[in-house]
Amino acid sequence: MTVYQATATAPVNIACIKYWGKRDTKLILPTNSSLSVTLDQDDLKSQTTSRADGSFERDRLWLNGKEDEIKVGGRLETCISEMKRLRAEYEDANPNEPKISGFKVHISSRNNFPTAAGLASSASGFAALVSSLAALYTLPSTPSQLSLISRQGSGSACRSLFGGFVAWEMGTKPDGTDSYAIQVATRDHWPEMHAIICVVSDAKKGTSSTAGMQTTVETSNLLVHRIREVVPERMKEITKAIQERDFELFGTITMRDSNQFHAVALDTFPPIFYMNDTSRAIVQVITEYNRACVASGGKIKAAYTFDAGPNAVIYTLEENVKEIVSMLLHYFPLPQAYEDPTKLFKGATSVSSLPLGFNEGVVKVAAPGSVSRLIHTRVGDGPRVLKEEKESLLDSAGMPIGV
Repeated sequence: MTVYQATATAPVNIACIKYWGKRDTKLILPTNSSLSVTLDQDDLKSQTTSRADGSFERDRLWLNGKEDEIKVGGRLETCISEMKRLRAEYEDANPNEPKISGFKVHISSRNNFPTAAGLASSASGFAALVSSLAALYTLPSTPSQLSLISRQGSGSACRSLFGGFVAWEMGTKPDGTDSYAIQVATRDHWPEMHAIICVVSDAKKGTSSTAGMQTTVETSNLLVHRIREVVPERMKEITKAIQERDFELFGTITMRDSNQFHAVALDTFPPIFYMNDTSRAIVQVITEYNRACVASGGKIKAAYTFDAGPNAVIYTLEENVKEIVSMLLHYFPLPQAYEDPTKLFKGATSVSSLPLGFNEGVVKVAAPGSVSRLIHTRVGDGPRVLKEEKESLLDSAGMPIGV
């Protein structure tokens, strides 16, 4: 008996130019274009196994071992139905292919990082869902075409269909057919780009992105200025910075856009607070670090950015990672020893080489655990299809393994 099944992984992406606000909430059409860096799946990923079987009674999905309801008209159902539609069209064009588009599906998905904690779990999750179904259905669709569907699950998921540096074009058509992701540059174009994630909290957000951004659209005058005047120019500038591998320009735009995104959240009524005191202290440390670098004759070396949550992502080039991680560990001691998976320190993690003139009193050393974890990663590739049976998250009966 033939088993129709596929497993895929998809990466997290962290935006440098933020997406915030929808012009169509059903199709998830954004009010502005955005741009992100795809992070390495060896560190952060969602993994999904999808199986189609004539014996299944209904579509079912499990996330991290817990069944998630597939609501009629909801985002999960929309993505699954659209993928089935593409398979049906493929079957019509290829009569000899097995007729599996009408089968129900069982889907099991897992993240290797906290869900809904400002680490773009919905983006990698929906990208992995769409990628696994595309592999299951052997679809000839391009990543940009698949991004039209993943976008309807989670807007930023469309950017996780590519590796490297990715833009989500907002589009103008009411049906959303021109609102999709494109690759600005591959990971190999700028492999020196690294990221340090400061996990300030892995708790679920108090205000979800979906609810928050719609309140912003309805109440923020600053958002109107942002989408009309600011973002279009920043998209051009940061694309140029990536193409020319200009970290100073890339970093400046990234930090300014993060600042404005959170200013827009504050301009929302009632205001939304995603950053906390630890988040702001990280901003102060990175700002002082860059100031000292420039004052001593260099250029900025680090760029912070915060999505809709308190966790910081700090972009930097590979040559600066050790210095920055050392500085962060000094000011934000972890509750346990730093794991150092890339062997940066070989046992010694003390601050040893801060830039000349760095004001060490910029902030007080935080209580241990204010940052619970540091994740060092880098620019990564797009979705991967896993061929080995041992990678499956479903057992022989099509039920999630380990539940």
